[in-house]
Amino acid sequence: MRESILTHPTMPHRFLITGATGFVGSHIAEACVARGHLVSAIARSSSDVSFLQSHSIAIHTGDCTDALFVNQALADVDVVVHCAAKVGDQGLVEDYRAVNVQGLRTLLEAGKNRSWHRFVQMSSLGVYEARHHYGTDESVPASLTHFDGYSQSKAEAEQVAVLYHKNHGIPVVVLRPGFVYGPRDRNVLPKLIDRLHVGKVHYLGGGRMALNATYIGNLVDAVFLAIDDPQAIGQIYNLTDGESVTKQRFIEAIAEGMGYKKPRQVLPRWLAAILVKLLERQIRRAGPNENTRLTPAQFKFLLLNLDFSIEKAKRELSYQPRVGFDQAMRETMAWYRENT
Repeated sequence: MRESILTHPTMPHRFLITGATGFVGSHIAEACVARGHLVSAIARSSSDVSFLQSHSIAIHTGDCTDALFVNQALADVDVVVHCAAKVGDQGLVEDYRAVNVQGLRTLLEAGKNRSWHRFVQMSSLGVYEARHHYGTDESVPASLTHFDGYSQSKAEAEQVAVLYHKNHGIPVVVLRPGFVYGPRDRNVLPKLIDRLHVGKVHYLGGGRMALNATYIGNLVDAVFLAIDDPQAIGQIYNLTDGESVTKQRFIEAIAEGMGYKKPRQVLPRWLAAILVKLLERQIRRAGPNENTRLTPAQFKFLLLNLDFSIEKAKRELSYQPRVGFDQAMRETMAWYRENT
């Protein structure tokens, strides 16, 4: 990934990054080091911390839901970037809440008596209602009812973050990236690449629908803008690459990058529309604690138009995604060709 244009901070901070062993958190941690910040991270004992150690990042081994441990890890920290989360879209909603809501609450509770410069809560565009979106902006409230535990818990976590800002003055900023892609993703893109390799990806009439693609380099830039800009405090921002990217364009870029055959469309749009309604009914009837053949994340990715406005981030944070989609995919696929 090309180096961020934001390499020289106005002042060095002492960062604590949760989820730093994951895809998004590791990129933010790497960028912090490049900018000259002091960086520490919370990681579970089972996590691979070799990448963080190679960047001389201090590791606190423990769990975000452990109040005593969290208080110790937060010593001398003035910026927290909270990326840790239980991800996925099947399983008990209570299991997602235990990590995504309670872990956040533990961090914020520990911050009530601390002087923080910023607390960045990494949320998701998935907190919006699972429907077609055409330029949806932050004036549309997040849905409080979802059919998967991840989205449900992330929406509830946003409420917690906003309340701690209002009630305790914690300088919270909530960022809502879309489908984040880029080098070092070891979960979503590898599965998609594998399915493309064996010809199991098809368009169900939705190839021309928008995808809320967010390149990891653009997301990292947005994190630092939110940290540096005082008017970001207490705000929520949608984040994407800011250009029209259809699902067909995204998937075909992966196929081209890996030298695979492009998938074909197997259903006309009118028939796919009927299928969408049937699948949505099935998923909603199942609820967040049940497993379904088509998962909620797959339903959104494949069958919904996901177009969200980032005008607020552009206007207030001067967020201008510097890496266009074509360049981002070239960099991403080059990494996968070399590392898979």
